[in-house]
Amino acid sequence: MTTAALLRRRAADDHDALLFEDSRWSWREFVAESARRAHLLQDLREPERPFHIGVMLENVPEYLFLISGAALAGATVVGINLTRRGEELADDIRFTDCQVIITDSALAGQLDGLDLDTARILVVDSPGYRSLLDAHREVDIPDCPAARDPRTRLLLLFTSGSTGRPKAVICSTGRLARIASRKHMNLGRDDVSYNAMPIFHGNALMACWANPLYTGGTFAMARKFSASRFVDDLLKFEATYFNYVGRALSYLLARPPRPEEKRTRLRHAFGTEASKADRAEFERRFGIVPTESYGASEGGLGIVRTADTPEDALGRPQDGMAAAILNTDSLQECPHARFDEFGRLLNADEAIGEMVNLNGAGAFEGYYKNPAAEAERVRDDIFLSGDLGYRDENGYFYFAGRTGDKIRVDSENFSAAPVERLLSRYSRIALAAVYPIPDERTGDQVMATFQMADPHLFDPGDFAEFLRNQPDLGTKWAPKYIRIVSDVPITATRKINKVTLRNELWYVGDPVFYRPSAELRYRPLTAADRARIAREFEANGRTNLLSMVQKSGDLKARNS
Repeated sequence: MTTAALLRRRAADDHDALLFEDSRWSWREFVAESARRAHLLQDLREPERPFHIGVMLENVPEYLFLISGAALAGATVVGINLTRRGEELADDIRFTDCQVIITDSALAGQLDGLDLDTARILVVDSPGYRSLLDAHREVDIPDCPAARDPRTRLLLLFTSGSTGRPKAVICSTGRLARIASRKHMNLGRDDVSYNAMPIFHGNALMACWANPLYTGGTFAMARKFSASRFVDDLLKFEATYFNYVGRALSYLLARPPRPEEKRTRLRHAFGTEASKADRAEFERRFGIVPTESYGASEGGLGIVRTADTPEDALGRPQDGMAAAILNTDSLQECPHARFDEFGRLLNADEAIGEMVNLNGAGAFEGYYKNPAAEAERVRDDIFLSGDLGYRDENGYFYFAGRTGDKIRVDSENFSAAPVERLLSRYSRIALAAVYPIPDERTGDQVMATFQMADPHLFDPGDFAEFLRNQPDLGTKWAPKYIRIVSDVPITATRKINKVTLRNELWYVGDPVFYRPSAELRYRPLTAADRARIAREFEANGRTNLLSMVQKSGDLKARNS
């Protein structure tokens, strides 16, 4: 099965395919528009180079026409991350060997002055682009051998970059078709799937668009995520399903409740990384329970929540998936997690390992031109997710953070996610992000960033009292540094950008509080503290562990 074959099945289907703003297309019209793009892309192809088309657009119909056109033409769409700028953006385009960049007049200025390695730029709302399309008005669906080969690369989708440099995940035309055929959430032809997540990320395509492509259902799309417009869109499109990632639910629930929330046709919501409190509040306001799952963008591992899944757990592996928690040094499975009467993990050192699929390497199609990163994901038949977790004696998996979220304080190993879950109980903050930062002498310290509506209202004494009253607080979990912000930095998919937080450390203009000793007492971090800490890093030969922010020369200025 290929994506092109799924499109061909819809070529004479007059059911609604796409709803966008005040426009709609039937499947017959959608496939016809896609065929026009397929012929256009074949005209643009340079045979001596990879058939890669960079798409730098918001969520607009042209984006889906181009992906579908690429599927019919045997081309590869590179989803350009709209949050990237300058040399990082240029590097993404050069690295993925884009022959053409297709963008619009609102975004084209971001490419000015960049070295794109001769990539041609086409602007979709220009007369030139329309004339190119007009040359292919009444065309047949092209019959291309590459489009019939399920191994043909259809998509290069950059990872979110929440813990490191983004990598271009390969998704073949066969893989997208297989995802579409899974009958996700039992959605059918009468369902309207609403998406506001960016199409350049796999969640929008794999968790929302793929299903209507297979069932002949309807896909409704927002240009970009808007919490204020969400309910109105659900009502307008009569949506029965939507997908989300990261903090999207928290943004929705920060809006004042509306009576219309209970009047939508929603039956399902599906996503990742929403907090327990947000899921409960969404159920109260909208009347449906969001379904959470864990899935690697690379496709090698999937874990699904069931009705009996413990609140803090991810769930159990998908049927037929040999998921495990592995010590990646020994390649031995980690022992089951043990908890005390307060739910505190007693054997974190031995129970926390990397979440893997013991026979999942074949499902991973790789990263484009990045064999070193691929090698980190595959050991023989094993697919390594890059995420930490632990498993209880009943087989439920728990998320313990990214591999970059592993923390070692005073020779005690633990991970960020359990600390974040504990800190999220503190009612005065909207969310907590926990991450490792280097200690002046050895190992790590815990730093937390709290989001609050008014950062100046943080009460360090009240927070310390909260910590004293948590029976499951690990002995090394209390943050050494606390940064207070009104908005945490996020990636394009609304995941917390811990790369930025770790790099900035405590050298920021936001309020930062500090615990100078083991005692649970916090006070504001002063300029004198920062200067002393920097001197201790230097005295212990660890200055290289300070972030790039300070290495760039800001450290001396900030300390002075």
